[in-house]
Amino acid sequence: MRLSELLTPAQVKIDLESTGKSALFEEMVELFLNSGLIHDRQAAVQALAEREAKMSTGIARWIGLPHGKLKEAEGILLAIGISHKGIEYDSLDGAPVYVVIMVFAPVGKPGPHIAALAEISRLFSIPGFTERIRAAKTATELLRLIKDEE
Repeated sequence: MRLSELLTPAQVKIDLESTGKSALFEEMVELFLNSGLIHDRQAAVQALAEREAKMSTGIARWIGLPHGKLKEAEGILLAIGISHKGIEYDSLDGAPVYVVIMVFAPVGKPGPHIAALAEISRLFSIPGFTERIRAAKTATELLRLIKDEE
């Protein structure tokens, strides 16, 4: 799976304003709404909150990976946000999150969802990749960094 094929500049926000998790979910869901990829804000935020209640998706140094399943999703939906201030996220390591990768998948189709999460894990385990993504100044630059590593 190629993440670069799932992303457009409209699904990238370089300067997230949120400082907490619930505001972050609202802010990132807005990217999907504005792109016309989803229409039900409440269902999207609820899917994220339900998944987050099971265990924090603050999975690794500086990275948040909120994800959920949506009935209206026709395929894997992806957005990426960068915070320069850091987001209090209740991460497993206790550190703030600076890079947020949000994923929505269709209900009842676990294969693509798992493949997307595996590719995200692979990319962000490349030494220095998180730092390069975090330093991106534009959506185009961030997308190029992803494409160069795929």
